[in-house]
Amino acid sequence: MATISEAMAMALQHCQAGRFPAAEQIFRLVLQAEPNHVAAHNNLGNALQEQGRLEEAALFYQRAVQLDPGFAMPYSNLGGVLYAQGKLNEAVRCYQRALELTPDLADAHNNLGVAFQEQGRLDEAVACYRSALELRPDSCTSHSDYLYCQQYLPGVTLAQLASIHEQWDQRHAAPFRTAWRRHENIADPQRRLRLGFVSVGFRRHPAGHLFVRALESLDAKDCETICYANHGGPDDDITARLKKAAGVWRTALGLSDEALAAQIRSDGVDILFDLDGHHGGNRLLVFARRPAPIQITWLAYVGTTGLAAMDYILADRYHIPEQSERYYREKVLRMPNGYICYDPPSDAPPVASLPALHRGYVTFGSFNRPPKITPAVVATWAEILRRVPRARLILLHTAFGDSGTTRHYERLFSAQGVPPNRFDLLGPKPYQELLDSYRNIDIALDPFPYSGGLVTCDALWMGVPVVTWPGETFASRHSLSHLSNVGLTETIAGSVDEYVELAVSWAGDWPRLAALRGGLRERMAASPLCDGRRFAADLTPLLRAAWQQWIDHGQK
Repeated sequence: MATISEAMAMALQHCQAGRFPAAEQIFRLVLQAEPNHVAAHNNLGNALQEQGRLEEAALFYQRAVQLDPGFAMPYSNLGGVLYAQGKLNEAVRCYQRALELTPDLADAHNNLGVAFQEQGRLDEAVACYRSALELRPDSCTSHSDYLYCQQYLPGVTLAQLASIHEQWDQRHAAPFRTAWRRHENIADPQRRLRLGFVSVGFRRHPAGHLFVRALESLDAKDCETICYANHGGPDDDITARLKKAAGVWRTALGLSDEALAAQIRSDGVDILFDLDGHHGGNRLLVFARRPAPIQITWLAYVGTTGLAAMDYILADRYHIPEQSERYYREKVLRMPNGYICYDPPSDAPPVASLPALHRGYVTFGSFNRPPKITPAVVATWAEILRRVPRARLILLHTAFGDSGTTRHYERLFSAQGVPPNRFDLLGPKPYQELLDSYRNIDIALDPFPYSGGLVTCDALWMGVPVVTWPGETFASRHSLSHLSNVGLTETIAGSVDEYVELAVSWAGDWPRLAALRGGLRERMAASPLCDGRRFAADLTPLLRAAWQQWIDHGQK
């Protein structure tokens, strides 16, 4: 029989390999033999958390803390459970306690940054990411989180983003270039291409919603598809559709970067898509190993990855105009219409009549994540409320179910002279109820410099126009693209002053708002934004051209 230490080592190996049920079983055996084994409690909590069993995980973290109040890791891990449950303020307190006990705990610094970011406290988040990187410069996860946070910051430029993303490549990806090998894919320009897609978002997730119709529309005569799913937990309806549409479905979660890269190469993938960029759970170090001849970043991230190994970025003329191409490490594959394909929810409620007509005042709204709603955005929205004295504002997001987040935004609005009776901060709702909440919104206000993606599409589908102010960064131009593809350019501003004027002007024209609302869903349904076949027809020749380029340049 194995000793306690041998059993613990075996269970940890299972965890590293993604075999969490097997690890759970061994940790439980250890606790039967030694009920007060602190590390076993903590690690069993980790195995349960990875399986999505958050309440059970929390019990074991709490027991570890009781057994050893000076042990920092259970506090940090408990913070992860609380974060996943939307209890951001409690998560912050756990991370801070972990850091009081062990100030050099890099993971706790990073996770505290993630929690601050979700609360909209961006300056504090950036400071945490920098602390994590000072302690552990080789952490590609902390470095990616830092890059992602930069996309929200007012005033960030394409030149700055290009520079800091290239630094990520030099620090984490460049060492793999010496091991790049020639690809043996058959260099036939006419044959059916094998496309691979790697993502953490093959579920009810913005990436899943904006990818599923595109995958379903690809012609099997032109290409075969392989999805590498990098997420755990139960399947949902989006996952089921993606599994049905994919030629091959593989689980990537638990595979090392080296093992996943080997699997992709073994599968003979011709064109490999990264659908995550620097989002949490990304597999960019798989792409750094260059397992496919052609590698393309697309969809969930908001700009360049910075990777020399990434050949292309899929975009459109709205997100990356020609004058901006020099700030992207990748070559631009430019779609002629939009760069995503929205899948309207089949269970969406009908479009309601204009609420201002029966309320007697206009209601502005934004259902975007708090980190997009910076103090500068709050100041701009406050000016709109001053200009439209009877108007109200509704902000809705899961994070507003957290007391720390709501207090932060109440302070921001108070600092701008906006009393509490002029705005509502609404917490989590199921997706259908969230969509139904648009019956209370007359005009949606887009945040900046990180605009709405799926949120903008949902608002338009529910008949609500979106006022936006695009900047130069990719993140700032989502709504520009979506509105342009629907043909609703009247709500696109060229400056912050024009943004305010557009919102005020639309708020004073109820007949125009009502007429637009009544026909916007049909207009959107007929647009390129929702046309899967058109999207696939636009994408296929771009991929063929990239494939021909690879053949012409010696199949390197």
